[in-house]
Amino acid sequence: MRMRRDEEAPLLQDAASALGGAEPLVLAVSGGLDSMVLMHIAASVRRGRKRTLTVATFDHRSGPHSATAARFAQKHAIQLGLRCVSGRAPIVTHREHEWRELRWKFLRSTAARSGATVATAHTLDDQIETVFIRILRCAGPRGLAGLFAESEVLRPLLTVRRAELEEYARVNKVRYVDDPSNDSRAHLRNRVRHELLPAISRVRPSFPKDLLSIAHAASEWRTEMTGTVERIGTIAKDGSLRVARADLAGYDVESLRTVWPTIAAKAGVIMDRRGTHRLAEFTMKGHTGGSIQLSGGIEVRMSREQMLIQRWDARRVEMIRNSRLRPAAARAWARAET
Repeated sequence: MRMRRDEEAPLLQDAASALGGAEPLVLAVSGGLDSMVLMHIAASVRRGRKRTLTVATFDHRSGPHSATAARFAQKHAIQLGLRCVSGRAPIVTHREHEWRELRWKFLRSTAARSGATVATAHTLDDQIETVFIRILRCAGPRGLAGLFAESEVLRPLLTVRRAELEEYARVNKVRYVDDPSNDSRAHLRNRVRHELLPAISRVRPSFPKDLLSIAHAASEWRTEMTGTVERIGTIAKDGSLRVARADLAGYDVESLRTVWPTIAAKAGVIMDRRGTHRLAEFTMKGHTGGSIQLSGGIEVRMSREQMLIQRWDARRVEMIRNSRLRPAAARAWARAET
């Protein structure tokens, strides 16, 4: 059954409410269904303020479609009277997380130039898939909040199902392009979307709703935990995070596995399960002068009074590695450096 014009009102009202207060705004538009509907809605609800909208589209260089989709998004943004900024990956990559990192680097730099907020077209279906994927990856309560977690990113379509956007696009003749990579089972999200979730939902129809309940509970937990550890940790000018060891006294290993991801998030550090466990153990059993390296280029050093979380100093790490393999050569190199 097709969506009537009067049935569009709740969707438009929700989007208008979410988009109305943010100025200026950068819309992340890929050319696909979700983002093209977002661009159409944004242009509709902010007709008199189009100057505060910027469309940002990015060519991942993942194949011929990637460049075509970017040009498609740019063309339609201009037709709607919107400013458009295009970006292109500096290198060819083949993994989803690499595409995501490059795209977000472009979006954040685009937004930073005008002090804008980034708005994405994530839907409720994206949230369901995200939570399921994080369960498969053994995420903790912090990660299970998924897209419900507090963020500087605006997601005006997060309460909307993808099927509703399909109907909106049909009624309003919103054109979009399909990304062939969305059908590739080489990517985990596509296997979850096309195979795992439908199979489980046939056996347990409430499964998507159950996932959303988990995400809501995890989001509330994150908010409470953030308040609990708000006073722990100080961000230095160089972006490193300094945590007084005295503030961690009294926590056991299990508690540290809970609070460390929230503390580290202050410095923009996202901790995986293995890193969280290692850091909790290091906090309890590490010694002054010791250090560990975590995934993502993060180093944690322990002094008498505090713990320092920072990006790896590659030269220092190399010196430590050399000192283990060739002590005499490493000491000579260290003296030369000073």
